[in-house]
Amino acid sequence: MRPASSGGSNGVQSIDRAFVLLDVLAQAGSAMAANELVTASGLPQPTVHRLTRTLMESGHVRQLDNRRYTLGPRLISLGEGAARMLGARAQPDLAVLAVEIGETTKLALLDGERAVYVAQVPGRHSMRMFTEVGRRVYLHSTGVGKAILAQLPAESVRRALLAAATPRLTDRTLVDIEEILEELEKIRQAGYADSDEEQEVGLRCIAVAVPGAPTPAAISLSGPTYRLTPDRTDEAVRHLHSTAQRVSEYFS
Repeated sequence: MRPASSGGSNGVQSIDRAFVLLDVLAQAGSAMAANELVTASGLPQPTVHRLTRTLMESGHVRQLDNRRYTLGPRLISLGEGAARMLGARAQPDLAVLAVEIGETTKLALLDGERAVYVAQVPGRHSMRMFTEVGRRVYLHSTGVGKAILAQLPAESVRRALLAAATPRLTDRTLVDIEEILEELEKIRQAGYADSDEEQEVGLRCIAVAVPGAPTPAAISLSGPTYRLTPDRTDEAVRHLHSTAQRVSEYFS
């Protein structure tokens, strides 16, 4: 999260601080209490209260019945527009990756307590994986979801998983939050996430984070387990990181 500006006019400073609050809510993965916003943003409590009221009036922030705050409906159209633009820009890079590995490539962003696919390029094989753009998937069982979670602090991960629940989709799906946190640490050390029949039997997905994305994002390769075998992992991860680095340049 970027720090709030300490200089400039009051109007510019207020706008900057408002964006800091929106960034905090976006990265949290679930609703936050006012005191949590104060701690996470580093802003004074009166400032947080004043800005949340203003953002609520404009529809950019919503207060739930339990008095916790979440992103508001006015941001949906903005987010959808930005996601479409990012997906369109990333499409050529995903296409190159699909040719290099031969499997389906996808770009996903964090969307509340789920991941949403914003771009996809099918692999060259007649038997290939297909997921419609716009589909929201669990974070704990997918490659993109785990690559996204690995970018978040532990408390944000807990909130996101508790909000979404962690259903056991196959015999291999991790559902215990502590076990998921342990796996996320392994993902951070390895530099990639692996979902091997955790979302769907017979499907493997390898994913890496997109560095520098304003919203946590990940790129993945997915295919049948008999084709996307363990001996192809190093090759897949190398190409994934190269693609993620090119996509990250869109944010610079």
